[in-house]
Amino acid sequence: MKLIFSIAWRYLIGKKSTQAINLITFISMLGLTVGTAALLLILSVFNGFEDLISKLMNAYNPDLKVVAAEGLFLELDSNQLARVGSIPGIKQWSESLETVVLFDYDRSQEAGIIKGVDNNYRKVTNIDSTIVRGEYVTAQGNTNFAILGSGMFNKLSINPSDPLTPVIVYAALKSKGHLSKDYATLELYPAGVFTVGSEEDMQYVLTDIQAVRELMQRPTAASSLEIDLEEQADVKKIRAALHSVLGQQITIKDRYQQDEAFLRIMNIEKWIAYLIACLTLGLISFNLIGALWMIVLEKKRDISVLKSMGFTNPLVRKLVMQLGILIGIMGLGFGLMLASVLYWLQKNYDLVEVPPGFMIDAYPIAFRWQDFVLVSVTVIFLAWVASILPAYRASRISAFVRH
Repeated sequence: MKLIFSIAWRYLIGKKSTQAINLITFISMLGLTVGTAALLLILSVFNGFEDLISKLMNAYNPDLKVVAAEGLFLELDSNQLARVGSIPGIKQWSESLETVVLFDYDRSQEAGIIKGVDNNYRKVTNIDSTIVRGEYVTAQGNTNFAILGSGMFNKLSINPSDPLTPVIVYAALKSKGHLSKDYATLELYPAGVFTVGSEEDMQYVLTDIQAVRELMQRPTAASSLEIDLEEQADVKKIRAALHSVLGQQITIKDRYQQDEAFLRIMNIEKWIAYLIACLTLGLISFNLIGALWMIVLEKKRDISVLKSMGFTNPLVRKLVMQLGILIGIMGLGFGLMLASVLYWLQKNYDLVEVPPGFMIDAYPIAFRWQDFVLVSVTVIFLAWVASILPAYRASRISAFVRH
């Protein structure tokens, strides 16, 4: 193996009979370098967005969220709520109530979701950290205020300098289990804007839970019970205790499950982008096939001599395969270095900026060791595949015979 490696290395760095072979080899290595850097950076950008959105989601979503397994509402009495608060590991809990309504602001109308929250909501979540305009306040005295998602704020064309024009909320009333033609209305005055980087921004408006209960004519209803846990809490025991207190007709969701569909779609997009980049790298690897083929043709006499000295066909194939993998390893190494430099520049100097109007100034990026392993395996595998045809071509060269 050491001899094969030494010969492969000499074939790679040794002087060629024509500059064209050196140029083709350099182009193939450069292609692998750029492809490796692109693969790693694509995965890293998706990692950055995932971390950013997860951070925002963690500020909006509680540790655990209890919803009804069937139907839309939980009917919880004060005794059950008191027992929930006494479960070891639970720090805070908050009731919320949401429903689909029609929002009207100065003749701009949009369907969305109004979510009523109580005073504990800002303790259970970090909603304050998501406020990008105004302040977090849901009620003062007899006046109810609205905290709008950034998307809903834009769709309704809210005028931030006009504090006197309210958002009118229209909610259809139910009559004998069916929607009636009558509507209940609620006036909310815009107080702040939040953003969490997901569909919540486009649909949700937060306000006081009592106002929503009066709007829906459900004085004790709640859509969910949102729970904040202590750091060392045993989630499995808390789940069992919640089922014991609230019954089995509930569903308990953790942070991931609350936005599982959104995160799954984002993960699918990440791997689709990775596969497209792999396809591009596969096309680039055709340069490697050409480079190896040219080297085999140039070293045809040398391979004949080696076979006459006892090199078998498998050893000749192994020699060319190792030559191709060496080129792949060098392209991989340079690609990883290039990606690291670009990563450092993006982290420290915002090399690629995001257009104005977004919540961030530059594309987020994050390296993960799993991506280094995945990219390395991908590049070496493609180099190995690209070496197969030239290796078999080399093994068909006849041994040198001197008459």
